[in-house]
Amino acid sequence: MNQLRPRGPRASARRAALGITAALLGAAALTACGGDSGGDSGGTTIKIWASVDQPIIDGFQQHLDAAAKEAGLTIKFEKVENINQLIMTKLQAGDQPDIALIPQPGVVGDIVDLGAAYPLDDVVDTAALGETMIPGTLDVGTFDDKLYGLLVQMNVKSLVFYNKPAFEKAGYQAPKTLDELLALTDQIKADGGTPWCMGLESDTATGWPATDWFEDLVMRYGGVDGYNQWVSHEIPFDSDLVRQAAATFEKIMFTDGNVLGGRKAIASTGFANAGYPMFDPGGPSCWLFKQGSFIPNFIVEGAGTTLDDIGAFGFPPLEEGGDNPTLGGGDLAVLLDDSDNAKTVMKMLADPDLGLEAAPISSFISPHKNFDTSLYPDALTAQMAQVAYDSTAFLFDGSDQMPGEVGAGSFWREMTAWVSEQEDLDTALTNIDASWPAG
Repeated sequence: MNQLRPRGPRASARRAALGITAALLGAAALTACGGDSGGDSGGTTIKIWASVDQPIIDGFQQHLDAAAKEAGLTIKFEKVENINQLIMTKLQAGDQPDIALIPQPGVVGDIVDLGAAYPLDDVVDTAALGETMIPGTLDVGTFDDKLYGLLVQMNVKSLVFYNKPAFEKAGYQAPKTLDELLALTDQIKADGGTPWCMGLESDTATGWPATDWFEDLVMRYGGVDGYNQWVSHEIPFDSDLVRQAAATFEKIMFTDGNVLGGRKAIASTGFANAGYPMFDPGGPSCWLFKQGSFIPNFIVEGAGTTLDDIGAFGFPPLEEGGDNPTLGGGDLAVLLDDSDNAKTVMKMLADPDLGLEAAPISSFISPHKNFDTSLYPDALTAQMAQVAYDSTAFLFDGSDQMPGEVGAGSFWREMTAWVSEQEDLDTALTNIDASWPAG
């Protein structure tokens, strides 16, 4: 298995908080989901829960149906909202699907702690997957040195978008290093433009775009090991590594003239419409916009442009040709039934060709680095996927792996307070560390 950092016993306080309750519920959940089946064939209808967009489900269904028919099986997808919460409730009640596509590794870990997930090491060919998948993708679903979650579709977050016609007309080029990105920032400003578009506002989730910035910078300065140690709080927020990331973020975002509206506007600007001014009628009011692979459709609808006019490059590494990790997210297939038939379907989900039908009709991006990019619906999606395929490691969104009170709480709040000058950096980092659950 191509693991970058095999995970030992997890110290996540969120999962540790399950405590004795998890141990008691685990036995019930294990029995309910087939723990005593001993690999029996089980039913011929295999139920899969997923929260991905319906076109992705439709494409998966089409791809799997032929193989399922040959195996004498029926695969039934169910689109489930709030799957992270619902799956835990259903597992504890003994009422769950055979397989679930889970969008957060932390929830996969919770399921493992309940004893309700089955390891995949003897179900799928991990050696072959290590050859076809982006480095690090198998590590995302590995707990206690066993694979429990298989990434089947992903999104890419280490991306910088721009107005392609204007960018090319100005003679700008995609930077190959972080220093070149800083130089491009200075060049745009010297040419009379405002380099960056930036917004943190996202209703109750305000602040999350800043966490993505920090994650991209921490993984560059700290490497894979440093990033993972930070995500697990082995390296605290109040550390040299995080302060180094903060210094670069501050240089880019807080320098006068670097961001449209200035520092004071960042926290109140919507995360999606922050990028619309790249396509203002008189030319870009801001030129660069760091966001995830989901954002182009927002820009098309909000700015009245086309996908053909949106360019993208990968958030650059420290050194050209050096370590070049990619930040992302995605959905992990988790086996919740030990039957032979459920295992057969899990093997189908491990097929590198999964997505051949989904790619042309949806936002699907394959985690397999040799996936045919010509199948994606447009050149921009192919370009975004290639950023991940060319990377040296795929690292899952850090805030999604942290305890909820941090990753979806204090991290968002404290970044917003710092950016909006309600707090200084020292206070923000100290507050985040203090919010980390004990245990």
